[in-house]
Amino acid sequence: MSASAGRAGLADEMRVLLADLAAERIEIEDQSAAHAGHAGAAAGGGHYALVLVSGAFGGLTSLQRHRLVYARLGALMPARIHALSMRLLTPEEARAAAV
Repeated sequence: MSASAGRAGLADEMRVLLADLAAERIEIEDQSAAHAGHAGAAAGGGHYALVLVSGAFGGLTSLQRHRLVYARLGALMPARIHALSMRLLTPEEARAAAV
């Protein structure tokens, strides 16, 4: 299996692990190609950007939201996910930001 095929499957796996957050929207962008040659990329871990809109984030601080996501994806780090940038919004925040 090629690295890009494995990363495509990883995005699906991430969606499954995040399913209990009942996301209204989830976007996972593989940014690994932009980090070619980076030490983490050489070890096989990919770089991803995540946009997740969920009512589960209501009343939570940014740190609490990140911890919630890391609790679900932690088993994939650092071997399969080397870096993960996250934009975690409630539906109201997403509408206000037109995200």
